[in-house]
Amino acid sequence: MSISEHDRWLMSYYRTSEIAGAMFFARLAKSIRNPAIQHDLTKHFADESQHAWYWSECLADLGAKPMRVADAYQSQYFDAIGAPVNLMEVLAITQVFEKRTINHYSRHSKLANVPPAVQKTIAKIMGDEGWHLQWVSAALNEMKPEYGAELVRDTLARYTRTDEDIYQTTLEEVEHRTHQLAIASES
Repeated sequence: MSISEHDRWLMSYYRTSEIAGAMFFARLAKSIRNPAIQHDLTKHFADESQHAWYWSECLADLGAKPMRVADAYQSQYFDAIGAPVNLMEVLAITQVFEKRTINHYSRHSKLANVPPAVQKTIAKIMGDEGWHLQWVSAALNEMKPEYGAELVRDTLARYTRTDEDIYQTTLEEVEHRTHQLAIASES
């Protein structure tokens, strides 16, 4: 089955974002002293790495090679908000980002004429993404006594606003390509 350049670019973009997430969480896991968080973070970065491989395999199954994509979605966060100053901020960013990822993958999977290999890949990834939200949410709740429930809530709200700005302003190409797929699937 041949795929459009829009499909190929989006899958390559997803792959690049998953690689960036795996690398970020792997570096972070080395420095975490909390064994429970390090345990879950280790699974999280293993999942992200696996997701990148799923996209690589999906592209290969569709007879395509990954495209070089300059930036991952995550890199836009640090440009907009700076580096997180503590573990709570890292997990807050992660929570917001995972919600965005689930929403985006869900929207992509609902387009008409999505190749079965892409549907299968998104379905495999979505199960892991649900667990990511669960463990991060639980870890943030456990941090409320240390950081204060109000600060955790405010941090999540600030990162949610940042995420909305990033999604609207800096990811126009992702939106353009997703829109192009939607148009193509309607015809």
